[in-house]
Amino acid sequence: MNQKYSLKGKAAIVTGAGGGIGSAIAQTFAKAGAKVACLDLDLSKLPEKENFLTIRCDVASESETRDAVEQAAKTFGGLHVLVNAAAMRDPSATVVELDLEAWNRVFAVNVGGAFLMSRWAIPHMAAAGGGSIIHVASQLGSVGSPGRVAYCATKGALLTMAKAMAADHAAQKIRVNTLSPGAVETERMPLRYGSMEKARAALGPKHLLQRLGLPEEIAAAALFLASDAASFMTGADLLVDGGYNAV
Repeated sequence: MNQKYSLKGKAAIVTGAGGGIGSAIAQTFAKAGAKVACLDLDLSKLPEKENFLTIRCDVASESETRDAVEQAAKTFGGLHVLVNAAAMRDPSATVVELDLEAWNRVFAVNVGGAFLMSRWAIPHMAAAGGGSIIHVASQLGSVGSPGRVAYCATKGALLTMAKAMAADHAAQKIRVNTLSPGAVETERMPLRYGSMEKARAALGPKHLLQRLGLPEEIAAAALFLASDAASFMTGADLLVDGGYNAV
């Protein structure tokens, strides 16, 4: 492996590590040499426990996020990388149809989770001499989609949140970027479309490459952002969307 893409000697936290994208990122980081803490509400969905530190955590909880970060930092002796990949399964609804409780819950997980995890992680990163924070956003953070008002709003918020954080913490050598996937073949697709085949048929043609992305392709982009290969990149959005937003 190119040494610039190595995470040897680094400690990372990945939230939403039980999901398709989060799991792929955690496993890719481990292969690159990182010690990885995998956080999720459902421990049964997390990668094999012998390879990772696994922690049950509701990222919308102030106390649980604080405890999870402290446990990871203590176990690993520091912290260098944070990937905020946890995301709520948002209801399909317009602002007229969506109730306030559902709206608030989507924001509490998608945006509040990134805020809380970053809040606790940054002091550890600063103590380690710097690090990389990656908010997993979406191609729908910069364009709209019918019935996805809550999701689009939260992912758009992550884009500007990362820019502000990048400005705030550059002096501490902490880089903050967003990673925006297009539609990816994860467990969420059959839940929303009925089957993976139906999801491919509905969403594939919306991408210039005429297909959905794979979790491993998003994980490779996350490795780039986490590694020294992206050492001059902060406050930016890495769009890995198969050309969805190009036209």
